[in-house]
Amino acid sequence: MLKDITIGQYLPGSSFLHKLDPRTKIIAVAVYMISLFVVNNFWGLGAMLVLSLAIVLISRIPLRFFFRGIKAIVFIVLLTVILQMFMTPGEPLVELGFLKITKEGVHQAVFMGTRLVLLVSVTSILTLTTTPIALTDGIENLLKPFQKIGVPAHELAMMMTIALRFIPTLVEETDKIMKAQSARGADFESGNLLERAKAMIPLLVPLFLNAIKRADELALAMEARCYHGGDGRTRMKALQYSGRDAIAGVCCLCMAAGAFLTRFI
Repeated sequence: MLKDITIGQYLPGSSFLHKLDPRTKIIAVAVYMISLFVVNNFWGLGAMLVLSLAIVLISRIPLRFFFRGIKAIVFIVLLTVILQMFMTPGEPLVELGFLKITKEGVHQAVFMGTRLVLLVSVTSILTLTTTPIALTDGIENLLKPFQKIGVPAHELAMMMTIALRFIPTLVEETDKIMKAQSARGADFESGNLLERAKAMIPLLVPLFLNAIKRADELALAMEARCYHGGDGRTRMKALQYSGRDAIAGVCCLCMAAGAFLTRFI
C-alpha cells in the first residue's frame, strides 16, 4: 500500500506536459480541480473523464503509476461510496433493517467516487511531470504579487516543495521499518482498531526520529551552501512562457467554460 503513493514522485520525460512552464501546469491543475467540482451531472463528468484520459495519454506516463495512485485511495473512495449510498435520502432500492440504499444514493455514490478518482489521477501529473526545483520556482513566481501584503513567497514555496519531495522518502522509510518490525514479530494487521493503533507505536517513533534527523541534515546542508532565503538569489534556468503554454492556457479556458455550460444541460 505504501509503495502505491505516487504524490511527490517525478518521472523524467519529453512529453508536451513535461515541457510546459511549471506556472502553467500549476494554474492548469487549479482550473481542473475547480472545473471538476463545478460539473454537477454525468454529462459534465463524462466530458471530464475523456479530458482526463487525454491528459494521461499526452503525459506519456505509464498507466501503472496512475493505477498505483488510485489503489492508495481505495479505502477513501469505498468509504465515500458507502456513505453516499446509505446517507442520501430518496427512493429506496434495497432495505436492510433501518438502513436503506436509495436510487439517488447510488447516483451520488458513483458520481462522487468517479470525481475522487479523477482528482487524484490528474493532479498527480503535476509532480510526475515537474521537477522539484521547477515546481519551487513556479510556486514562488505565482506568489510574488502577494509579497506586497507580507506573504513570504520564497519560504512558502520552499516548504511546500520540500514537503512534496520527502513524501516518497518517508514512505520508503516507513516500508523499511514495517518490514524490520515484522521480522521481529510485530503484527500490524490483526486485532481490533485499538490494538492496531498500539502496534503502530514502534513504527511511529523511529519514523519521527528519522524525519527529524533528515530535517537537521537538510538544514546543515543548506547552511553549508550559504543559503539565506530568496533575497538576491539567481537561477540557472529562468522561467519563460512559450507557444506550448499559450495552447495550454486556451485549453484551460475552454475546459472551464465547458464545465460551466454543462450545468445547464
